[in-house]
Amino acid sequence: MSTTLETDQEPTKGASPMRGPARIVIAVAMVTLIGATAVLFVKYRQASTNYLDMRAAEETARTQYAEAFNAIGEIQDSLSSIGADEKAVALRSQSLQTERRLSEPSRAEVLESIALMNASIQRTKERITDLENSLHTSGVKVKGLEKMVARLKKSVTEREEQVALLTGQVNELQTQVAGLETTVKQDQDTILAKNQAIDEKQRELGTVYYVVGDKKTLKDNGLIESKGGVLGLGKTVQLTGNFNGQVFTPLNTDQDLVIHTAAAKVTEVKVLSPQPPSSYELRPEGDGSVALHIIDPVEFRKIKHVIIMTNA
Repeated sequence: MSTTLETDQEPTKGASPMRGPARIVIAVAMVTLIGATAVLFVKYRQASTNYLDMRAAEETARTQYAEAFNAIGEIQDSLSSIGADEKAVALRSQSLQTERRLSEPSRAEVLESIALMNASIQRTKERITDLENSLHTSGVKVKGLEKMVARLKKSVTEREEQVALLTGQVNELQTQVAGLETTVKQDQDTILAKNQAIDEKQRELGTVYYVVGDKKTLKDNGLIESKGGVLGLGKTVQLTGNFNGQVFTPLNTDQDLVIHTAAAKVTEVKVLSPQPPSSYELRPEGDGSVALHIIDPVEFRKIKHVIIMTNA
């Protein structure tokens, strides 16, 4: 009986030596678990920090993208405005070219519009440069934005070429107008000279030269002479044909149709020159004198020199 009890107690005694290694394993496992937990916690903290940084960077990128997109929209609006100005200037330029006349106010207006477009283009280029620098500094690289910026730069280049073309057209038109002005000035001078010549010719055609005097005065001036008759009687007065221009007075019959005399009666006045009698009329004036009134200037002035003799 005693032998049996001893046999049953031996396994229990044999198990106690195994408790030491188990404890070590458990301790190692716990240390490992604690270490792993610490590492995971550190990684979690780092991941959280990275996530927050990423969210902040994403928000910053979104803000920068929105700002860039708004800037692009504003630049596009500015380019559209420049395009509208170009069309208006082109229409004015074409209109002026059609008229072949570029007045000083119109030319100044067109050149001022072109200058304003050039200034707007320069401001647009500066804004595109600022936008590119901003995108480069922020590190925002979106293909869509890059393409839009590239299109903006291309549009600006096209606007510059169009404005340069308009400027060339205006300058060419100004040169043409200057040439036309010179031609017109020459034509005006020619026309003026011709008009002056015509006026001079008309004045020459319309002018007669008259002299009024008694018989002695006319004879002394060599305009008349007495011929014929017998023994000094019955002589007639005749024109010598030697007209002394100094004694004649010009009369433009396009402006004046009256020649005044000092005679008191019509019978005291005689027209010696061969003007057609139907072309004039002798009339008494209100001041008691007699005047010759030209009633047919065309016929009257066919004889250029008018010699009137009075008995006074």
